[in-house]
Amino acid sequence: MATDYDAPRKTEDDSESIEALKERVPDKTSGSIDNEDADNPSGFELPGADLSDIDLDVVVLPPQEDEFTCMNCFLVKHRSQIAEESGSGFICLECAA
Repeated sequence: MATDYDAPRKTEDDSESIEALKERVPDKTSGSIDNEDADNPSGFELPGADLSDIDLDVVVLPPQEDEFTCMNCFLVKHRSQIAEESGSGFICLECAA
């Protein structure tokens, strides 16, 4: 027997009304708070929050033998990216283009 794959398929789940489906979906505008978010309030960072009292541990490496700092964009790049040498230092390929 041949099957028409383009024909609409009716299942028992399709018989539910739109109102019944809306009841199963939680309302996003309700005032309920997700329990996972309520358990960890310190995990949120607000934009513009004062973070001056937080110390960050950052390891700064000295320039490596195969690196240079572009005098135009001030990015550290590999020596293979040198396009030209100016009086003050090296210029990378991207800045020279």
